[in-house]
Amino acid sequence: MTPDTSPDTSPDTSPARLGDAGLLEPALRAEVREWIAANRIEGLDPGGAHEPYDHEKTATEVEWIGRLRAGRWLCLSWPPRYGGRGLTGVQCAVVNEEFARAGLPRPHLGMGETLLAPAVLAYGTDEQRQRILPRILSGDDVYCQGFSEPDAGSDLASLRTQGVVDGDEVVITGQKVWTSGAHHANMIFTLCRTNPDAPRHRGISYVLVPMADNGVEVRPLRQMAGAFGFNQVFFAGARAPLDNVIGGLDNGWRVAMTTLGAERGGNATTQHLGYDRELGSLIELARASGRISDPILRQRLARAFIDVRLMEYAGLRLLTAMSHGDEPGPAASVDKLFWSEYHRRFGELAMDVTGTAATVRPDGPGYEISPFQRVFLESRARCIARGSSEVQRNVIAERVLGLPRD
Repeated sequence: MTPDTSPDTSPDTSPARLGDAGLLEPALRAEVREWIAANRIEGLDPGGAHEPYDHEKTATEVEWIGRLRAGRWLCLSWPPRYGGRGLTGVQCAVVNEEFARAGLPRPHLGMGETLLAPAVLAYGTDEQRQRILPRILSGDDVYCQGFSEPDAGSDLASLRTQGVVDGDEVVITGQKVWTSGAHHANMIFTLCRTNPDAPRHRGISYVLVPMADNGVEVRPLRQMAGAFGFNQVFFAGARAPLDNVIGGLDNGWRVAMTTLGAERGGNATTQHLGYDRELGSLIELARASGRISDPILRQRLARAFIDVRLMEYAGLRLLTAMSHGDEPGPAASVDKLFWSEYHRRFGELAMDVTGTAATVRPDGPGYEISPFQRVFLESRARCIARGSSEVQRNVIAERVLGLPRD
């Protein structure tokens, strides 16, 4: 009998290795474990690599977020005066590992926490931080990101949405597209051109715009997977107070780069955990169907296993850099390029492991698809979202390798 050399994804080889010997932050680990033991909710899905674009939170998930909020396990890196814990990047990774070890999700509060908050903390005034951040933490404000336009996607500096100062307000007119979660948001942080005579990367402002009853129209876009996660957003004279301009008028490009760095870097130190769970499920499917004996599929599964390990080790390198006070910088582009290209290949592999069943939708109401069918369809766009692979390669070439611009 041929020995089974398929990748080992049993629980004792879980990649959450940073804390196995308790070398990093033992007191913080003990605090997290004690809190989880007293507050855990059974039956929660720890989540895969990516939450589906159209995911609607269940009552149990809402309750879990409430417990995390009360325990101050949300917005971990924010300073305590804004409701966070002031944790370092290393400490945040440790907390995420402990939740993953317990098989529990540690969700974030959407784009307000992950993308807007870093920009507000870096470029906002203290008055803006005191006003904006607590409303994100409480859930009173849910944000979406209004950057891309029909003719300004990868070339974001060519955006055409206009912002005109009228007294103590900015009046915004234009269109955005691929706006994730706009149908659930009541606020949008957007880029608009407030000085049309300035060079491309100047004269742009970063503005927080209320969406309700304010000349903002949201039109959902159905995707291949059947979801309405993306949207078009139309501004027809939408108004925002000048106090909602982050970083000052005409200075939005620099602020936007902070948001894009946070978007591309994501949770690089612990993101491999979700990919590991996803890959483990696919390996179990291959074993159950007997397709694990196909040598070509086994080789591709082995490559996927290696790729996830590389993500883990890249995260460890980033963690080491953060422990010395270094920022991710262009490494965020390396990370984004790697995981998005990996997930596209993984989606194709999942379809090949599934076999002919991958071509048929399960019975059910609406546009039902299996989890792996969803991965295949949604992963195609991940090489474009958050900056296309071509853009990331240019960033790496110029800022990491020192090659000349095109």
